[in-house]
Amino acid sequence: MTTADTVIETIDPTTGTPLATHPVMDDAAIESAVAEVDQAARTWGASSVEERAAFLTAIADSLVAQRDSLAELITSEMGKPLREARGEVDKSATTARWYADNLERLLEPRQVDVGDGAQAWVTREPIGPVLAVMPWNFPLWQVMRFVLPALGAGNTVLLKHSPNVTGCALAIESLVRDSAPAGDVPHGVLRTLVVDEPRVPEVTERLVADPRVAGVTLTGSNRAGAAVGAAAGRAVKPSVLELGGSDAFVVLSDADVPAAADAAVRARFHNAGQSCVCAKRFVVAAEVADAFVDRFLLGVAGLRVGDPTDESVDVGPMARDDLRTEIQRQVDASVVGGARLLAGGSAVEGEGWFFEPTVLTVDGPGVPAFDEETFGPLAAIVVAKDDEDAARLAGATAYGLGLSVWSASTERAVALARKVTTGAVFVNAVVASDVRVPFGGTKQSGYGRELSAEGMYAFMNQRTYWAAR
Repeated sequence: MTTADTVIETIDPTTGTPLATHPVMDDAAIESAVAEVDQAARTWGASSVEERAAFLTAIADSLVAQRDSLAELITSEMGKPLREARGEVDKSATTARWYADNLERLLEPRQVDVGDGAQAWVTREPIGPVLAVMPWNFPLWQVMRFVLPALGAGNTVLLKHSPNVTGCALAIESLVRDSAPAGDVPHGVLRTLVVDEPRVPEVTERLVADPRVAGVTLTGSNRAGAAVGAAAGRAVKPSVLELGGSDAFVVLSDADVPAAADAAVRARFHNAGQSCVCAKRFVVAAEVADAFVDRFLLGVAGLRVGDPTDESVDVGPMARDDLRTEIQRQVDASVVGGARLLAGGSAVEGEGWFFEPTVLTVDGPGVPAFDEETFGPLAAIVVAKDDEDAARLAGATAYGLGLSVWSASTERAVALARKVTTGAVFVNAVVASDVRVPFGGTKQSGYGRELSAEGMYAFMNQRTYWAAR
């Protein structure tokens, strides 16, 4: 059952025109989905490792088979260039296969020598339905990086996706359902909840408090994360929060400047800069600052902004008009506060929600481009006097997700990184998520980890068995 007069309308950010309408679920429909996911958890939690691995492999196969259609849907709903959208599908398929191939090792009981003739071992067991509150900027990948280990763990999923990518949310439910090997996977291991924006806080809090929901994960804003984390705390349930970041990209005096600058352009303007883990603040040693800025600006000038279905386009539109308005505010306020505009700085005239790739130089903290998370095509460059100053500037943020350091010496880069609190450090590479290593933040970037073994164990009961002889 759905409400008769409430729908979500998705909009094409390239043109600003409507794409589709989706009926919103009323309380009865939400209750039906929760009951279905809860019932599925009872069966799926008792499934074998072999059955779970086969399901993950089937999901990987479906992702590959639907690569083009999924990419087109992603692009139409949030404006990502098609080649980046295909990469999102490919990364999801790779992750599904990694969990399928490693599931037996990840879930093998750990034997413990306790002496006294006793036996002891530790198992990792599913906890049940987990609520996933997901963002729009990677509408497939950010869902799959939670869903795949959750299903591998034997859990089931309630997905509350962003309204502007409702088509993607429903496509994910269909893909998971249709990938299930006949007879081996219960119906309802993943259900999508279609909830209109005004009701999201109330529905989310009610679901977190529901005794059938065993945990919650959220990727999104600090405000939403604080609310969900508080609700999970009141309900005494595990939670994982990934709340964005303002990552520093540090270029030391001995770095390969052309390589660093070229990577910096990719790091900042991928997905039109709409990524939690994008490099946002570029901290550059004084000795190489001029060379870096020149090369960086050359790369930015070469970016092609336009229709994301055009294979030659590098930067598509922003996903929503309100996001573009916010970036404009941050640019304007930063310039008023003393930042210097080197490139871009304005919305692109015409249809769609495009914004020029923008570069500012700043003196340090004190302007929005440095102090706030900038979720769009805006880069802030600041010059550091030495390594100590670079560490100070890199760490001058409330966030702590990723850090990229460029230097001819790994030891020098790591020494600087140890002075800056983040969830990940990449030396001479762009920060990225990878299924083989855990991903997550510190400080205002959240807590808990996704991906790798840690991402699976985040929502599992680590259970101790002790058997006396």
